[in-house]
Amino acid sequence: MKNSLILFLVFILPNLLWGQDLLKERIRKLSSNKTSIYVEKGIFHNGGVKTASALKSLRQSYNPKQGFERIVLDFSTNEVPKIYGHISSDDKKLYIDLFETNLAKDFKTVNATKHIEKINFFPIESNHLSLDLRLKSKVIADIFFLDNPGRLVIDLKN
Repeated sequence: MKNSLILFLVFILPNLLWGQDLLKERIRKLSSNKTSIYVEKGIFHNGGVKTASALKSLRQSYNPKQGFERIVLDFSTNEVPKIYGHISSDDKKLYIDLFETNLAKDFKTVNATKHIEKINFFPIESNHLSLDLRLKSKVIADIFFLDNPGRLVIDLKN
């Protein structure tokens, strides 16, 4: 009984008090075209089937005229793999999970960009890749995907 109480106080209670409640987050299904609907928080997914793929590159461009930075994840397949993610502008983080996906051997990336402080890649399993994008400030994002070839596009702006 005492061990259960200690376990509860040390591990479970802090998560209940300060953990993120994803049940209160809005869940959006990604579109296959630009919607120009920018969000600052929430869960997103493409609802796709698991397609084995490799992440070939992560590239960036900035369009000062339209005021957004574009981040593009390029895949080795014609369609994007199954995607699940979460954006929290308040926490200045964007998480992306890519199922049935690994990093290509000749993978190319950028480090810091106009809105991104750092990008971390975590190969969870041999076929599951997780990305952690640390943002420099609060931003809003329009996230969508394109096919032929498969690309995930993230437009960020303040």
